[in-house]
Order: sequence, then structure tokens, then C-alpha cells
Amino acid sequence: MTQQQKHDGGARENGPSSWAPLRGRTFRVLWSAQLGSNVGTWMQTVGAQWMLVQQPNAPTLTAAVQAASLLPVLFLSLPAGVLADVLDRRALLMTLSGVMAALCAALAALTAAGLTTPAVLIALTFLIGCGQALMSPGWQAIQPELVPREQIPAAAALGSLNVNVARAIGPAVAGLLVAATGPDVVFALNAVSFLGVLAALLGWHRARHGAGDRERMRPALASGTRYVRNAPGVRRVLLRSGLFVVPASALWGLLPVVAERRLGLGSGGYGLLLGALGAGAIVGAVTIGRVRERLGRNVLLAVSTVAFAAGTLAAAVLRQPVPVAVVLVVAGVGWLYALSTLNTTLQLALPGWVRARGLAVYLMVFMGGQGIGTLLWGLLADGIGTAETLLVSAGLLLASAASLTWLPLRERTGTLDRTIVAPWPEPALALPVDPDDGPVLVEVAYEVPEDRAERFRAAMAEAAVSRRRTGALRWNLYQDAADPRRWVEVFEVASWSEHLRQHGARLTGYDAELLTTARDLAEGEPEVRHLVPPADEPARP
Repeated sequence: MTQQQKHDGGARENGPSSWAPLRGRTFRVLWSAQLGSNVGTWMQTVGAQWMLVQQPNAPTLTAAVQAASLLPVLFLSLPAGVLADVLDRRALLMTLSGVMAALCAALAALTAAGLTTPAVLIALTFLIGCGQALMSPGWQAIQPELVPREQIPAAAALGSLNVNVARAIGPAVAGLLVAATGPDVVFALNAVSFLGVLAALLGWHRARHGAGDRERMRPALASGTRYVRNAPGVRRVLLRSGLFVVPASALWGLLPVVAERRLGLGSGGYGLLLGALGAGAIVGAVTIGRVRERLGRNVLLAVSTVAFAAGTLAAAVLRQPVPVAVVLVVAGVGWLYALSTLNTTLQLALPGWVRARGLAVYLMVFMGGQGIGTLLWGLLADGIGTAETLLVSAGLLLASAASLTWLPLRERTGTLDRTIVAPWPEPALALPVDPDDGPVLVEVAYEVPEDRAERFRAAMAEAAVSRRRTGALRWNLYQDAADPRRWVEVFEVASWSEHLRQHGARLTGYDAELLTTARDLAEGEPEVRHLVPPADEPARP
């Protein structure tokens, strides 16, 4: 637990409840500021989409606006995660909040002057989406700094609740404001909401992290992607996220067209439909703790997907606003359950040193999948019709739910010890080694009795994944042909500093457990050697 968490009273919790994180002052202030910003974002979404809903190719244009806000995640999220891991997250978020306020203010001014054409609207929405893509990994990564580990599930649920309370309030208010005053006022209010986030961040006194702990951008990017590739539980969460969000994005992208063309509603009615989804999500946030305990993660994710499919189906076949709104409440519950389950599982699965980068990859899959899906569904709707497209989406959601029987979330994901440990001393050296020297070849020799050889090999296969997660570029295991009892583990690390991070900054309790299991099958202490390039040989790029 950090000093900030102790100051905020996180340690006083006897048992985490759904609302426990809000008892911490810092979490509460930042959560409230985020709520204001999310309300502003949803207001802007309604204003932007409603400016285009009367256009002849409205399904494509309204989907393009949403895609423009989401697609930047695909190419900015991972660099943003690296920035959030290697820079001061508070300073980064403050800078980006100021930039976002300026962009939203520019959109409001251009709209008030009558200069916002569809092309201008999509372009500025894209730039605002870039800002949000840069902010999101850092914002999600600070959550575990504000609460104890046992409150992370509750904090993740409150984060989802935040978005969906905003979804319930923002669209309804925006619909009324757009009808009464025009979209420029809505855009201006969104600019003000980012100033509220900036003020909240100014009041957060985050513990400083030494500059020596920071990785450089390029190695940090490589280590983050390498971690995800070698974390089976994380990869499964990403797969489940994509299988849910791509078909689910059809409802979000086509709902304004459903509201205007199928149900005959104005901007206020569209806002109320979005509000129904948000109201359902609020119900989901209040009930998810009890439901998760009874159903388990995989059953809950299946039920969530079916619930969202029901909302998509209702939007396709029903022609009365009230029945559609009622089923959308159910869909909102499913949306919250699905997001909270996926996000919580991932938050608990990632160690602190790579959390922002791992969450950035998650955002690339989830938000990027939603952006691409929205655009594709809009194009399909222009070709075959809105109702038919929503029926296809509902069918894919049901198929996604069925696939959980053979592609479930892994049972232990999110339950493993991700505390950073340093169980072994740093290497003793006779030569001067610069942190940038490399590549470094590490050899670890074990004496393994023949009757333990198969168990040792299996244990080393698990240890290999850990070595790769924490920095190894290549890994192999050899058996001495002259002495079958002698096994040699060989792995290569990019630089000496990367290897030192394996010792003291990246090894989790679970990683240490895997390595200890293998070592316990050997006799005596393993012999470790570190091989570095000669001093007169330039390091490989």
C-alpha cells in the first residue's frame, strides 16, 4: 500500500465493499472530476452525431464520428502506455487535460461561427480522440495507486459506473441543450469539464518516483509488448474483449439512426435511449459484486453478452420507443458486467511495472475494436439496412457467448501474486559493465538427478515464460551430452540494465515461485554466469 492510500484511509477497510474506494479523499476527488469529464464527452458525442443525422448517408457519417474518436487508440494507446509507465503520470495527465480543453474549445468556437462542416467535425473529433487515447492508459494505471489491492475490483467497477452514470446523464442533457441552444454550447461545456480534471490533478500530491527507475521509450515499448506476448491469461482477456466489443459496437454506432429513422425521435429521444443504456449500467455497477460471487467470471461474461445481444435485437425489430428503452436498460446492465469483468481481471493480472502498457494494449483491442467495428457496421447498414445489420450483430454476440465454453477466461488469471520481489542478490562482477552494454548472455547450470529430469524439464518450460515476460529475448534449455545430470539454461537479454530489472524491478511473487520450483528439483545451488561483449567490441544495435 502506498503512503497516499494510507493517508486516504484505505488500510482501515476490514473488508472491501462496492463503495469502499470512495472513502479515500484522493480517489473520490479524481473520480468526481472524471465523472464531469465523462458527462461532457457523452454530451459532445450526442451533439456531434446529431449534427449529421439528417445527412443522406447518415449511417456512415454518424458511425464515422464515433470511429474517429476511437480509432486513435490503435496507434497511440501503446506509446501512451509507455509514457505513463516511464514518466510522471500526474504531470502527463495534467498536460493532456489542458490540450483537450483547448481542442474542445476550438470545436465550440468553430461551430458557433457556422464553420463546422462534416469534414471539420470528423477531423476535430479525431484530434480529440487522439488526446483521449493518450490519456486513457495513464488514467487507468493510477487507479491501483489510489486504493489497496483488495479494493481494485471495487475501484474498477466504480470506474465503469462512472462512465455509465455519465452515459445516463450526458446524452439526456445534451439532447435538451442541442434542441434548445445548439451543439456549440454542448462542445463548450465539454471543454470546461477537462479544466475540472486539471484542477483535480493539481490537488493530487503523488509520491515522486526517482528518475533512475525510468526506462527509455524504445526498450520500454519492447518490454511491454514482450510481456503481453508471454502472459497467457492476459492474452485470453484481450481475445474475449475483441469477441465482445466488435459485434457490440453496432448498437452504439447505429443507435442515432434507429432513434431518428425507425422510432421517429428527436435529439432528446436519442439522448433518452442512451440514458436507458446508462441507467442499466448503473444498476449493473450496484449489483455486480453479489452477482459475480454467485455466477463466477465466465458465466457472468456469457450472461452479459446475451443481455447486450437482447438490446441489439430490440433495436432491430421493435418500433415503439418505450419497449426499446426497457430492453436497452437490460443491455446496459450487460455492458457494465462485461466491461467490469474484463477490466478487473486485467488490472489484477498485471504487475505494476508494466500495468499502463498492458492496459494500453487492452484499450487498443477494446476501443480500437469498437472504432473499427462501428465504421464497418455503418458501411454495412448503408448497404443492407440498419435493422438487418443489427440482426447480424446480435447473432455474432450470441456466438461470442457460446464460445466461452471452449475459450473461457483462465481460472487463475487475476489471482496470482503480482507483488514485485527480489529473492536473489544482484550479480557479482569482476569487470566494469555499463548499463547499456549488451546483449547479455546468462547461463544457469543445474545438477538434476535422473529421476527428476522430466519434472525439471516441465518446470523449466514454465520458467521460460517467466524469463521472456521479464526481459529475455531468447531462451533455451540444454542437457550435457557427457553428463546427463547437468542441465544448462541459456537466455539472452538486450542489455545489462534490462537484466538488472529482471532481478529487482520485474520479478513478481508468481515468477519467483516458478523459478524456485525448478531450482528445488536440482541438487545444490545452480551455477550462474553472465557473459557480456568484450570491451573493444561495439554493442549490437
